[in-house]
Amino acid sequence: MINRPARQTSMRPARRSGTIPAAEHAALATRLTHRDRWILRMLHEHRVLTTPQLAILAFPTLKIARRRLLLLHHAGVVDRFRPFRAAGSAPAHWVLAPAGAAVLAAEIGVDVRDLAYRSERAVAIAHSLHLAHTVGVNDWFTSLAANHHHDSRLTIWWSETRCQRLWGDLARPDGYGRYTHRGHTLDFFLEYDLGSENTSQVTRKLHGYAELARTTGITTPLLIWTPTTEREAHLRQAFTTTHRDLPEPDTVPVATAAADLLHPISPPTNPADRVWLPLESAGTTRLRPHQLATVWPHLTTSASPQDTGETPTPAGHRPLPAPPPLPPRGESL
Repeated sequence: MINRPARQTSMRPARRSGTIPAAEHAALATRLTHRDRWILRMLHEHRVLTTPQLAILAFPTLKIARRRLLLLHHAGVVDRFRPFRAAGSAPAHWVLAPAGAAVLAAEIGVDVRDLAYRSERAVAIAHSLHLAHTVGVNDWFTSLAANHHHDSRLTIWWSETRCQRLWGDLARPDGYGRYTHRGHTLDFFLEYDLGSENTSQVTRKLHGYAELARTTGITTPLLIWTPTTEREAHLRQAFTTTHRDLPEPDTVPVATAAADLLHPISPPTNPADRVWLPLESAGTTRLRPHQLATVWPHLTTSASPQDTGETPTPAGHRPLPAPPPLPPRGESL
């Protein structure tokens, strides 16, 4: 859960499920729905998503999500694992299977290798020391995306991998998003902190974001999510000093929040609620994400996403465009 992020130390290497024979591509073409194909794109973009995450994004109930994901698993387009936890049990974690990658490649008329997909890398996340962090980041964005109404929604969600490809020589955010609310638009970078790095490691990242702002001429806020308000207070103290010493501090707006500010019971809260505190704020009044856009009137918002996925990488790979945070409407089963 986003208000109780799992620590990597509570997980052990996962046991992968048995191999499922790949289905015939012609048969898959008639069986996969628009939502199924969206799921495949999401797994390709974000590497791993859990059953509860996919359920809250794309299905009316958890039971229906489990049933559909099991069908996709039997079709061979997704694979799953369940990491061992020292306490309790973990939900199924889903990754893109080779047959699923073949479907995505066929959609744009390229070979699977052109997508930079490797089956061994897809399942390696099960044993990664960064699994808890990756799942936590995806939990955060899932909670924000699920909080969609007619007047507010998350319209862009880019993965760490996509961010690294675009800006990795300067800054490496854990994700990039765009949140809109009644005419207000907030583009942002996310730094998802589990408390595993010391404060100096975290604050040093500000210099990369400052250089990115200088190079691009775009002012994009940095949202820092911490596990506790105690950790948040320590980081804010360290960030204030580092931020003040930047050549142009205004080009790197910073706001912080903590997971223990959220309430898991009814009515549940999420990152769209009043949990954000701008770094320069001397008070204790917390804001919603869209209100940050009014606090920082000098923000520069791109008219359209910078990365469409059409430009091949230096290695010759052809990245897919990032999928929308929510699937096509109209499917309930």
